[in-house]
Amino acid sequence: MAEKKGFNKRLLLLDLIFYAALPYILWNFGKEPLGDYAAMLISTIPGFIYTCYRFITEKQFNIAGIFIIGSLAIGTAVNLLSGTAEQMIWNGIYLSLFYVVIYFIAFVIKRPFSLYFAVDFAYLQGYAREDSTVLFFQKGIFKWFQFIQVIYVFRGLFMVSLTVFLLNKYGVDGYGEMLIYKQIASWVFWILTMGMFIYINIPVKRFFAEQEDSQKDINNLPSIEEAIKIQ
Repeated sequence: MAEKKGFNKRLLLLDLIFYAALPYILWNFGKEPLGDYAAMLISTIPGFIYTCYRFITEKQFNIAGIFIIGSLAIGTAVNLLSGTAEQMIWNGIYLSLFYVVIYFIAFVIKRPFSLYFAVDFAYLQGYAREDSTVLFFQKGIFKWFQFIQVIYVFRGLFMVSLTVFLLNKYGVDGYGEMLIYKQIASWVFWILTMGMFIYINIPVKRFFAEQEDSQKDINNLPSIEEAIKIQ
């Protein structure tokens, strides 16, 4: 498994600009002449464009790519159909809860999205998807992807709770502050998740070492179905 890249200050700055600073500016200067709803819609454009740019430049594939594009399409459609600024925020909350349910179902049926995201990343490093998928489902490795999936569920619930709290406290007029608080929370969960993905290199290396010590054929691993049964 390839070693993950270190903390990227440039990406952190770009995230701040396109997910928080620009939306905040567009919201603040647009709500008076355009109204709350139009200003809120316009404030989502920088993040949409930036996410598409990241999708293209980072060459997302398969599950990760489908998830990103699907989320963008659904989120944009929901925003356009909301009708009012407050309804747009509430619809975003309902959509987030929908994703939480999807994450939880994936956890229960032992098909964590985190594992397939890791397979996509490994593919970009030159590893065959089938080989990486079988490897990541092996005992001692798979549980860490389940832990990350739990983080996805908790993150979704936390972000929903934070949004509801901020909406009740500040109302629609506090949308700018909401963007800032939510971006900070997103960074915290991003750091936690990336730390987990980096840590997975340790059980992967340990797994290979155990296979070598027991003189087992590393090319003859249990299938995904067999691996899940012994988790």
